[in-house]
Amino acid sequence: MATEGIEAVFLETRNWGKTAKFFQSLGFELELSAGDGSGVFRNGEGAYLVVVEIPEDREPGVQIALKVPDADGFRPDPAVEVVTPFEETHYGTREMTVRDPDGRIWSLQAPR
Repeated sequence: MATEGIEAVFLETRNWGKTAKFFQSLGFELELSAGDGSGVFRNGEGAYLVVVEIPEDREPGVQIALKVPDADGFRPDPAVEVVTPFEETHYGTREMTVRDPDGRIWSLQAPR
């Protein structure tokens, strides 16, 4: 079983308000706002965009999550370095992390 494309992009920002307006001006709709400087946007049926405000002293990062239809049936190729096996998350998915050949960490998400 293979991944099915991009599930979500996790984006850190130093200014929630400006970032929210930016993505809304590009056609993204706010689907969920936690009221604490974080929320979930989506443009049509595309990937989720999860935006989280971070303190000014931190460098904003980005993480891309790939979609896996079934965590129990997923068997990565032996060439894929698994960093953490599938684990339950607090936001309702199961997540695995893998490392690519250049050392980047990728998140693989499956439904719970």
